[in-house]
Amino acid sequence: MSKELTEGNFHSVQTREIDENYENTRIDNYLISLMKNVPKSRIYSIIRKGQVRINGSRCKPNKKLQIGDKVRVPPYRSAETIINKPNDSLINLIQKNIIFDDKSLLVLNKPAGLASHGGSGLKLGLIEAVRQIDPIYKNTHLVHRLDRETSGVMILAKKRSTLRQLNEEWREGRVEKKYTALIKGSWPEKLASINKKLIKNQLRSGEREVKVSNQGKDSLTLVKVLKKNENFTKLECEIKTGRTHQIRVHLSSEGYPVLGDLKYGDKSINKALRNKGFSRMFLHSKSIKLPTLNLFFEADENKDFNNLLK
Repeated sequence: MSKELTEGNFHSVQTREIDENYENTRIDNYLISLMKNVPKSRIYSIIRKGQVRINGSRCKPNKKLQIGDKVRVPPYRSAETIINKPNDSLINLIQKNIIFDDKSLLVLNKPAGLASHGGSGLKLGLIEAVRQIDPIYKNTHLVHRLDRETSGVMILAKKRSTLRQLNEEWREGRVEKKYTALIKGSWPEKLASINKKLIKNQLRSGEREVKVSNQGKDSLTLVKVLKKNENFTKLECEIKTGRTHQIRVHLSSEGYPVLGDLKYGDKSINKALRNKGFSRMFLHSKSIKLPTLNLFFEADENKDFNNLLK
């Protein structure tokens, strides 16, 4: 992975006309997208002071834009950034895992070990790499996220209008998401759902940790046994709520953590798996159904899933 240093740039005052890609987008979110690497506090300050105008009038941060609106953007300077370039190996890995690609959507089978986006010391994630593969992907956005060690179906939007449409569908709980997970032991066949509230905490290290708590948010996971042997169970997990680490915490709370889960799993089991050459977490985004677009995407698990069951 190589790095390219880009100096901060000065942008003079400009007037931009809104097209369909930003229809119904809040002005603050529009400016955050436009004014790369400018602190959010600075963006809200220029809105509050009236330096941003829509059709010549002052506006509030929650003002929604319409097609044809003319937005005055005041002069600003973007901060210096370091752009990390994906190497050929990462580019090839992403390209060979493309499931679907049209003018609106890019769907990938995300490999385990690749973060959805950069952050927390990680300079390059999936979305940053995708945007640099080809100019047609430069405005691509994540519709949702998968944990770094979770593999499987991942949806990216290539158009703002598609992103808004899918974000709304996600918020309303209409998207059907199914995962496969491997656990140690025999899952109780009668345990078909886990309905436990989850709360998210931030540790001193900056990492997120999720726990079962009555003070948390409602969280529902449906569970079905797919396959068993004398040591392990392969489960299908359907999440009805999109909480952080939901499947991992729910399964662990029942005494059946996901194999290879370093945060909520069993240390001795994980160590034994690593000694056998299994270094990943065994959680996979198997399928996603998008009712509004009438689309269904599916991706098979890595061969390690079946090898472990054998």
